[in-house]
Amino acid sequence: MRKPMVAGNWKMNGKSADNAALLEAVRGLGDECANVTVAVCPPFVYVPQARQALEGSGVAVGGQDCSDNDSGAFTGEVAAPMLADVGCEYVILGHSERRTLFGESDTQVAAKYRAAQRAGLKPILCVGETLEEREQDVTEEVVGRQLDAVIDAAGVASLEGAVIAYEPVWAIGTGRTATPEQAQTVHRFIRERVAAHDAGVAEGLVLLYGGSVKPDNAGELFGCDDIDGGLIGGASLKADAFGDICRAAERSRD
Repeated sequence: MRKPMVAGNWKMNGKSADNAALLEAVRGLGDECANVTVAVCPPFVYVPQARQALEGSGVAVGGQDCSDNDSGAFTGEVAAPMLADVGCEYVILGHSERRTLFGESDTQVAAKYRAAQRAGLKPILCVGETLEEREQDVTEEVVGRQLDAVIDAAGVASLEGAVIAYEPVWAIGTGRTATPEQAQTVHRFIRERVAAHDAGVAEGLVLLYGGSVKPDNAGELFGCDDIDGGLIGGASLKADAFGDICRAAERSRD
């Protein structure tokens, strides 16, 4: 059975003092939610603080992005080997904000995915459609294209140990959430798309939902057959809310 996962994406938020209190609360989730992979992905500058605060807790740390280059004259970029060097286990790639605000293409995301795996990091690959694309009924076409770019570049076997997060762009930071039925439909599509290449990889693939997950909707979302947890944005900055979401993931496998 797939192990549920809840990953907190802090985005561009945080201050050292505030982080310390949040991390102290998150630290206890490693024991309380032992059947869930719990991770936090702070801004790059706070990764060492998170690693130190969470040492020995069982809670993993990840980065929010990485370069597709391993080193070199790329001012302002952070390489995957650097993230691994400071203790990251995961890295978020292809987040909708990177795709829409910074113009990252499917090809670039696939290159970053390969760079992350070269460094021994586990990618959390984000896929999802805009509101316009959903209204045009091309959700599966968009998600399939984003997923195929990685499979074509790295091979389906590369998805073993990786994580895919479906995040409808229209539900990120808007307060709107896909219904459990809408989310499950896309998650099932992703698993079936991967299964067309390798059924074993598809069965073991951890699929997360990202898009305004909150304590009051987490249980219903995580109860869906193909939703194995969540990539959490705003709620991951609130210790009580993030803890409740992790506990919902723990209950989802009871």
